[in-house]
This record gives sequence, structure tokens and C-alpha cells, in this order.
Amino acid sequence: MFGSDKHKTSRHANAVETLVGPRAVIRGDIRFSGGLYVEGSIIGTVIADEGSAAVLTIAENGRIEGEVRAPVVVVSGQMTGDIHASERVELAANARVQGNIHYKVVEMAAGAMVTGRLIHADAPLAQLTGPAAVAAVAPAKVKAKAEPQEA
Repeated sequence: MFGSDKHKTSRHANAVETLVGPRAVIRGDIRFSGGLYVEGSIIGTVIADEGSAAVLTIAENGRIEGEVRAPVVVVSGQMTGDIHASERVELAANARVQGNIHYKVVEMAAGAMVTGRLIHADAPLAQLTGPAAVAAVAPAKVKAKAEPQEA
């Protein structure tokens, strides 16, 4: 009555458009836009449509095995695989992530567990080590070898 309604909006502007129920198991890749809420299991790659304001939420009993790519990723359950979030990653106290997290902004509650690396979107290539560095540099070496050299 006395204030604007903008403070009553949820933290995530997108409403849930797709729900994977608690007893559902999906095997295969998923492309989505809007809000995807996972209470069940997904075994496969989960990718938000390019340019969409998508939010992927893994509920406390939810589980994903595979790579995830979305602007905003909220994890309260289990994630096995790499997360690529172009905007933000939120890890709740019950979050369990086995894989690397590529992020621009990360919020991690006490109790969340990550077995992997946190890699900032602006991290220079020189800071990468091990397999991540090899994977990033390997295409450049292959291209360089393909060009003929003068004697």
C-alpha cells in the first residue's frame, strides 16, 4: 500500500517454466529457457538457450550428472560435472558439487561442498594449470602445425 511492489519480487525474476519432479529420471540432453527446477535426476547435458535469462535450480533432493550451461545456476542438491554460469552461481548449504565451476559471481553458503576448481570468467589463461591448461592451449597448437612452414 505504501511502497512499490519491486521489493516483493523473488530473488530470481524468472518463474519456473519447467519442473523435473522428484520421481523423474531424465537421460539425455536438455535445452531450456526461463526457469528449470530440478527435484529429480537428469543424466546428460543441460544448456540454456543462448541469450535467454534462464535460471537453473537444483533442489535439495535434485541431482544432475553432466555439464551445465546457464546464466544463473542455483545448487541446493547434487551436481556431478562442470558448471558454466555466465552471470552467477549460488551454492546453498546442502550443495554438493563434483566438478569445476566457471562463474562471474559466486555465492557460497557455509556447509556447501565443492570438489573441483572455481574458475572466474576473467581468469587469464596463464593461471590455468594441468588438464585445463592443456585443453585450452591444445587447439592453438593443432592449428599452428597445420600451417606450412618455410625452410
